[in-house]
Amino acid sequence: MIVHTKFKVLVRAWALTLSLAVVSVAGVSTPAFAQTAAPAAAAPAAVAADPAAAAPKKAEGTTDNPYGLAALWHSAHSVDMGVLIMLGLMSMGSWYILAVKLLEQAKAAKFAREAAEKFWSAGTVAQGTAALHKDSPYQFIAAAGLEATKKHSGLMGHIPLNDWISMSVQRSVDRVNREMQGGLSFLATVGSISPFVGLFGTVWGIYGALTQIGMSGQASIDKVAGPVGSALIMTALGLAVAVPAVLAYNWLISRNKAVMDDVRSFGGDLHSVLLGSASKS
Repeated sequence: MIVHTKFKVLVRAWALTLSLAVVSVAGVSTPAFAQTAAPAAAAPAAVAADPAAAAPKKAEGTTDNPYGLAALWHSAHSVDMGVLIMLGLMSMGSWYILAVKLLEQAKAAKFAREAAEKFWSAGTVAQGTAALHKDSPYQFIAAAGLEATKKHSGLMGHIPLNDWISMSVQRSVDRVNREMQGGLSFLATVGSISPFVGLFGTVWGIYGALTQIGMSGQASIDKVAGPVGSALIMTALGLAVAVPAVLAYNWLISRNKAVMDDVRSFGGDLHSVLLGSASKS
């Protein structure tokens, strides 16, 4: 009986010890297992417990860039903000002028074809002028030359008719040229000054970054790379605004040259026709 009782005590002690060991092992291994082996099973429970805590987390490599354009915009001071807005306005103005001038040049080419088809086949200069579109530069030049032949009187009569018609046609051609050149000076200005505007933003940003680093007393790479890198973006933005403006300016100038060659040729031919018509009348 005594042996049996001692045996039962030993069995109970062994069972209790085994139970405590199992419980301790389970308590230690369960969190590790939950983190490594079964994240998918723990995720629904975490979402159900706290959806707001699990939603904002992103996978590694997809986090927002703390040194990108968005960070630069949110952390920009008044001077930085002014530089960014100025560069944005210059860029939008450059693209707007490019689109408008391309449409104007396309219209000028269309009016040149119209003049070649309708004006020179007309019986008189007046009929040819009436056949052209009212917005056509060729109609404007022809009307100015025709009016010059009618107003060659008074003090203007002392000017030889050849010179008077030539002056009138040339003034009309010059006016068309001014209108075709309109807006190109803005492109030239943007192409010239936007890199310096961006450089100013860079210098100002680096100055502010170094000032903050000096005040904080921390010169680690993360404290230096972020502000200085954001400041250098200003220079890149200045170049991004300048390069399209310069390319657009050079391209539009070459296209304007072709348009004005046709206009000057028309003016020269019109001058000869007007002189011939005046000599017959």
